[in-house]
Amino acid sequence: MTESNQNPPLLHDYTQLLQQSRDSAEVKKHANFDQEMQECDLPLVDLGGLWSVNKEERVSCASEICKASSEWGFFQIVNHGISLELLRRMRKLQVELFKAPFEQKVASGLLDNSYRWGNRTATCPKQLSWCEAFHVPLSKISDETCYGEFSSLREVMQEYAGAMQELARSIARVLVVNMGIERSMWEDNCNESTCFMRLNRYPSCPISPEVFGLVPHTDSDFLTILHQDEHVGGLQLMKDSKWVAVKPNPDALVVNIGDLFQAWSNDVYKSVEHKVTVNQETERHSIAYFLCPSYESFVGCCEEESSIYRRFTFGEYRRQIQQDVKDYGHKVGLPRFLISA
Repeated sequence: MTESNQNPPLLHDYTQLLQQSRDSAEVKKHANFDQEMQECDLPLVDLGGLWSVNKEERVSCASEICKASSEWGFFQIVNHGISLELLRRMRKLQVELFKAPFEQKVASGLLDNSYRWGNRTATCPKQLSWCEAFHVPLSKISDETCYGEFSSLREVMQEYAGAMQELARSIARVLVVNMGIERSMWEDNCNESTCFMRLNRYPSCPISPEVFGLVPHTDSDFLTILHQDEHVGGLQLMKDSKWVAVKPNPDALVVNIGDLFQAWSNDVYKSVEHKVTVNQETERHSIAYFLCPSYESFVGCCEEESSIYRRFTFGEYRRQIQQDVKDYGHKVGLPRFLISA
C-alpha cells in the first residue's frame, strides 16, 4: 500500500516498527481504544457574558470559566467574538496548504521551516503520532517570505492570530484576577512575539487503531484555544482517571489549561492529559493557538510562600521536556519541578 504524494511517508517508515514491536497490547491498553468509550460534552461557556454591561452576568461567566478550569481543565466557548467566516477562511486555506506535495512542504521553507510530521525518534507505537503540522511562531506570520506560493494565507493568518491572541488574553485575565492578582502583573509576559499557532492534519490511517493521531500529553503553555474539526471526532481527555471522547460542537472553540497555568496557580487550574485518535476513513484538521511567555520569563507561583513548585523559566521548562523526550521517549513535565521532588 502506498500513500498519496501529499502525505508524509508515515506508513512506509513505521510499518516495520508496528509489525515488530512487542508492546502492541500495551499500546492498546494505554490508549484505551474502545468502541464504547464514553462521549462527553465539555462544560460550555457563553463568553457573551464576559463583555456584558450587566455585572452579575460578567461575574457568572468568569465563575464558569474558573470552575471548568479547576474541575475539567477543558471547556468549550461560544459567542467568543471570532467570526465564523474567518474560521471558515482559515480552515479552507489550511486544507489547501496540506494538499501541497510532501516534498514541497518539507523543503520549501514554508512558514519559517515549521513543518513537522510523525515522530522520527519513535521506538514503539505508543510514541508515534500519525499527523503532520506547521508549528508557527507568531513573530513570523507577517513575514512575506514565509509563504511562497501560498501568499493568500498571510493576511488570513494575521487576522486569525490577532483574534485568537485577544481572545486568549481575555480568558487568561479572568483566571489571573480569580487568583487575586492584578492582571497587569502577568499579561505583559505573553504577546504576539512569544506565542504560537499549530496547523494540524491527521491523515486517514489504514492501520488504525494501533497508533495515535497525537500521543497523550499535556500542553506546555498557559492555555490553548483549539478550532477542531466540526464533524470528525478524535479529541480525548483524561477525566476521573478514564479516557473520555469529546463530542464535536460545530459552534464552539475548545479551551484547555496548560502546564504553566497549573504551576502558576499552584494546582488550582488543571493541565489535563489529552490525545488525538485517528480515523481509518477520514482525515481530520485542527488549529491550535498557544498562549506562551518568552523563554526568559519566570513561571513562579502566584502564592510563592506556599508553592509546591520551584521557580523556573519557560525556556528551562522546554529544554527539560526536550531532554526527557530524548532520554525516555516521553514528556515528564511538571513533576520535574516539584519542590519535594
